[in-house]
Amino acid sequence: MALLEIGRIVGSHGLAGRVKVLSYLESPVVLQGLSEVWVGRNPQEAVAHRLEAVQPGRGSFILKLGEVSDRETAVKFKGLAVWMTSDRLNKLPEGEFYWHEIIGLNVQTEEGRHLGTIESVFPTGSNDVYVCRSGGEEILLPATGEVVRRIDLDRKVMVVRLLKGLMEHDPL
Repeated sequence: MALLEIGRIVGSHGLAGRVKVLSYLESPVVLQGLSEVWVGRNPQEAVAHRLEAVQPGRGSFILKLGEVSDRETAVKFKGLAVWMTSDRLNKLPEGEFYWHEIIGLNVQTEEGRHLGTIESVFPTGSNDVYVCRSGGEEILLPATGEVVRRIDLDRKVMVVRLLKGLMEHDPL
C-alpha cells in the first residue's frame, strides 16, 4: 500500500481534539469519503487513524481523528505529516499524471541522452515545472507538450525535447 502525503499538521483547532492541516492537495474533493488517514514523520512510521470529520478550507483542512478527543492530545500531532493511500485517487484522463507518478522518473532526450531524474514538481500557474537533477546540475522542465514528448510509467522514463535555454551548458 503506497501512502501519499496530503498535508502537514500545523496545530490544534478548538477544544475537541481537531487538528489543522496545511493542505498539499490541489482540490479538497479527494478528502470526500476518506474513512482513515495515516499520521507520522514518514510513511514507515505513520499510524492509521479513523477519520470522524473533515472540514475543507482555503489551503488547509481540519480533521477530527477518532482517537483524539482533546486539545492537549491534538497539540502533540503538530509537525507530523498526514498521508492517504494512493488507491483512493481517481483515475486521470489519458496523458495526465499525478505528481507522485512523475517524481523518480529517469529523464532522457529524444536522442537518448540521459539528463537525470525528476526530483520534484511545482506549480507555476500556467503549467507545472519538473525539477530534473543529475549530480549537482538541475534542469527546470516545463510540463508542456512541446518539452515533454512521452512519459512511460512502466519503464519509469520521461522523454523530453530540450528547447534553447533550458540547460545552462547545452550546445544547442
